[in-house]
Parts: sequence; structure tokens; C-alpha cells
Amino acid sequence: MLSQKIYPPSELASILQQAKADGNIVVTTNGCFDVLHLGHLRYLQAARQLGDLLVVAVNSDNSVRQLKGENRPLVPEAERAEMLAGLECVDYVVIFPELTPIDLLSELKPSIHVKGGDYKLEQLIEREVVETNGGKVVVGLNVPGKSTTNLIEVICERYKDIQSPS
Repeated sequence: MLSQKIYPPSELASILQQAKADGNIVVTTNGCFDVLHLGHLRYLQAARQLGDLLVVAVNSDNSVRQLKGENRPLVPEAERAEMLAGLECVDYVVIFPELTPIDLLSELKPSIHVKGGDYKLEQLIEREVVETNGGKVVVGLNVPGKSTTNLIEVICERYKDIQSPS
């Protein structure tokens, strides 16, 4: 059952604490994951290879709107979480309401936190909390040209002349 992968932060923190005590390397990543695509899949598969468990932290609908604008997300948070939970490479999913994952990462205390895209280590505001708790941050796992923004642009361009049914 997919819901066995989706947990609230405090419950997941307890699960991960035990997993780390058992010697597992816990990898986290976070993002909007609005309109899941090949870039997401390959990024998450690469992240999972860095450890024993992969936790994907998903921005809530409200935080996505604040980060990406009023037209986002296209897919509601519960559906985004379920889609991610359905991926073989994902062990756990958690939804967080804040604009940054700092509070969540402080609670989860990952062994490794991963960011993709064009991030540079110095730019990551979550770096300090991860390193303070004994973890490390890995950046640069990405698939060039595969992003939700690019996908939305392609859809808009291809369908710009088509009127939606009333």
C-alpha cells in the first residue's frame, strides 16, 4: 500500500532515527515535484544510489504557490506525494508547509541531503542544518533540459492556438 510510504514529519523522524541506529544511510531531497517527469525519476534514482533509504520531502500546495506563483501547483500535494511514493527508488515521502526544508531537515537529520539542478553548495540555505547534524550535502544531480518549467512551456507553446471546451 502506497500510504505506508507517506508520513507526517514527527512520525518519519522516529522511523529514520531507528534506521540510522541500525546503520542505514538516510538520503533526503526536497522539491515541488509538480508534474512528475523523466528528469525527476532519474534524479531520484541517482539520489537513492547514495544511501540505503531515500526520503522525498514535497512542498505543500501553499508553499509551491508562494515559490512558483499563483498558477502552481498543477497537481495537488496529496497526488504529488502518492506519485512519488509509487516510485521504486523512493522509500518515504513527507509533505512540508514551509518555504524551505530547514525545519524538516533539523527534525529528520539525514546522513546525506541531495539537491539537483543548478544549485551550488554555497547557495543552499539548508546546508548548515544538515552539516550541524552530522550529515553532508550533495549537489548537481540533474538531467539537463528536463524540468517542469520546460515541460509547461512546451505544452503552452504546442496548445496556444487550441481553445479549451466550454
